[in-house]
Amino acid sequence: MPTATTTARLQARISTDLHSMLKRAAELQGRTMTDFVIAAVHDAAQRAIEHGEVIRLSLADQECFAEVLLSPQQPFAALQRGVARRSKLLRTE
Repeated sequence: MPTATTTARLQARISTDLHSMLKRAAELQGRTMTDFVIAAVHDAAQRAIEHGEVIRLSLADQECFAEVLLSPQQPFAALQRGVARRSKLLRTE
């Protein structure tokens, strides 16, 4: 049994110049204007989300990150004491 797809409405007021441009672009791709706008908005949303969620590092930063992963420093004494205290507090023996 097929599942129903829910939809939502999006409305926007745009200039007549932009409307003409969107219409022309849709025609060039053989799409309806609605299909063209939906695809363009979808692509723009994916790029915006990726830009906000993906961390990009310069080559120097990548090398520094890899070096830290490959040669980690020894934990500080305070951290070692904290880990030991946590282990002692959480023991259930």
